[in-house]
Amino acid sequence: MKYVTTTALAVSLACAGLPAYAASADGAADTAASGGNTFGLGQIVVTAPRTEESDITSSSVNAEAIYDFSRDTLDEAVKLIPGVTSGLSGNSRNERLIYVRGFDRYQVPLSIDGIRVYLPADGRLDYGRFLTPDVAEIQVAKGYVSVLNGPGAMGGAINLVTRKPQKEFDAEARFSVNLDNDADYAGYTGFASLGTKHDTWYAQASYARNFTDHWDLSNKFKATTNEDGGERDLSRSEDWRVNAKIGFTPNATDEYAISYTRQEGEKLAPTHVSDTSGLRYWTWPYWNLQNIYFLSTTQLGEIATLKTRVYYNTFKNSLDSFDDKTLNTQTKGSSFNSAYDDRAYGGSAQLDLNPSEAERLSVAFHYRNDRHREIQQSFPGGIWEPWQTSEEATYSAAIENGFKFTPQLELVVGASYDWRDLSRAEDYASGAFVYYDKRNGDALNGQAQLLWTPDEATDVHLSLSSRARFPTIAERFSSRFGGAVSNPDLKAERATQVELGGARQFGALRVEAAGWYAKVDDAIVSFPFVYTSCTSAGVCTDTATAQSRNVGKGDYYGAELSLTAQIAPTLRAGANYAWVHRSFDDPTLSAIAAFHITGVPEHSGFVWAEWSPLPSLRVLPSLDVASKRWTVNTAGTRYYKIGNYALANLRMDYEVTDQVTLGVGGRNLFDRNYTTVDGYPEAGRTLFVSLRLKN
Repeated sequence: MKYVTTTALAVSLACAGLPAYAASADGAADTAASGGNTFGLGQIVVTAPRTEESDITSSSVNAEAIYDFSRDTLDEAVKLIPGVTSGLSGNSRNERLIYVRGFDRYQVPLSIDGIRVYLPADGRLDYGRFLTPDVAEIQVAKGYVSVLNGPGAMGGAINLVTRKPQKEFDAEARFSVNLDNDADYAGYTGFASLGTKHDTWYAQASYARNFTDHWDLSNKFKATTNEDGGERDLSRSEDWRVNAKIGFTPNATDEYAISYTRQEGEKLAPTHVSDTSGLRYWTWPYWNLQNIYFLSTTQLGEIATLKTRVYYNTFKNSLDSFDDKTLNTQTKGSSFNSAYDDRAYGGSAQLDLNPSEAERLSVAFHYRNDRHREIQQSFPGGIWEPWQTSEEATYSAAIENGFKFTPQLELVVGASYDWRDLSRAEDYASGAFVYYDKRNGDALNGQAQLLWTPDEATDVHLSLSSRARFPTIAERFSSRFGGAVSNPDLKAERATQVELGGARQFGALRVEAAGWYAKVDDAIVSFPFVYTSCTSAGVCTDTATAQSRNVGKGDYYGAELSLTAQIAPTLRAGANYAWVHRSFDDPTLSAIAAFHITGVPEHSGFVWAEWSPLPSLRVLPSLDVASKRWTVNTAGTRYYKIGNYALANLRMDYEVTDQVTLGVGGRNLFDRNYTTVDGYPEAGRTLFVSLRLKN
């Protein structure tokens, strides 16, 4: 790994309208100074300014760390950052999830170059579908997310920053062959990037692909009713992504870029290893996202900067259900084909005013229009429903002011008003369209942050933030296969968070630490509901079902610590640790014995070292650790702890020439058999051989 210096200043906050902690201390405008191969217009600011940024910090991980620790998918890469964990969804969807300080995918929006990836129907992003070899940096805002960057960031925000060329001919290619526990072929990962940079323009294109033929369970796994061990049944998947951009830099302050991103994926879904009741054999023959977007920053006179973004996004996928694990027939009532066809368009504008060196005033406006369309073919009979459509517009107006009392002390205060207009909400049931009652929603957000930099080696921040998250269409209207009724009046849920943190450079040692507390109100939970239906003859029947309601509340709190040290000229090392404690009151489940909120370990960490015994040889051992986490059985009646682990990993790279590097390595080298969610064990030992070419 190599150190990468990144100067991400206040202006880059809104170049893409991204989630952020706060503006940088000096408030200057310089998106071009982002450094490295990171696309400056797509960056966010996630901490107070610091003099040096390493491969892994408390809020980011760069391309070199992603490569060094072989984290080819987003759910694996973000685990390098303290307070961020991942796991499985624990149901037949078999989706990879990410938690930021205990907040889930509904509460932590994901963006690519600041353009949000959002599924308006249900918000069920599968983070295993997002590849990282073509990513320059992953940034994670935890807790405090600037109101300037739009609605939705109740618990944090994740942003994937794509690459930007650094020289006239800028090229790189990687290829790795992945091996299973028995050193048999298990798939491959490939990546290629080509770019050019000139005085007034640049262009970049990249392609990444990940194919998993299968993955192996640990050799310590004992065969069960549904899984005989070895190659995990139905574990095949395939994903690829292409990104292209062209940018113009007519002067030292202005930048304009048009970018295009498309990713396509398909996957199978392993089943629960022991529960034989209600097994679902689900596949996704396609899972496709496409974004085209324009980002800009323009200096207006001496004190003003304008940033804009405009985008058009599409999402299409299909979920197909089969009769059995052969995936050949669809004759049972449990089989179906269900497709989504979504699109979104929108934009934002932000004006930054710097009337003096001590003050910055920023105003921003965001608009987004989402249309969701779905259709389903049911079996037996293979009858197709007609397309059903929902459409909604979301708005956000924000203001933020930063004022420096002294060169070392700055206060940033912000507020925003978010609202949405639902213009159409349809469903189809019993051979007829259902038109739901339309309700609009709104929410106020407020925050403040105090930044103190007593010297060049130290920065401290104290923040308070209250942010809301609007419910998805599914939370308001989904029947959940007949198990729920709609609630058009469902409100936004909210988290109010306070954090005290800082960083200091002690010679060769850098220390980052934070303590935080979050209060969750109006949390959306599924509430038992009984409705009465009557026939024309006056015969009435009570039906027990469920309805989403704002009746949950919680207290989340914890602490984080990160250490990085240059121990010797040939030896670097680092470690991070996070403690996350969550208590949650769901009145619908209070009667269940030993109810616990699931999915997140209370303790987690990552330890690594980089040793170069020879100039051309690098050895990188690392260790992923996590304590047990709560999970629940399929029936939802028994909660228990599961999944503590310490996974040993190793990578060794040998530079044949300055342009050619050979690598070998593996993860979970001691073949730990562990599970993070009931019935879905994780992969055992995996190995790889890789080749890297760069000019």
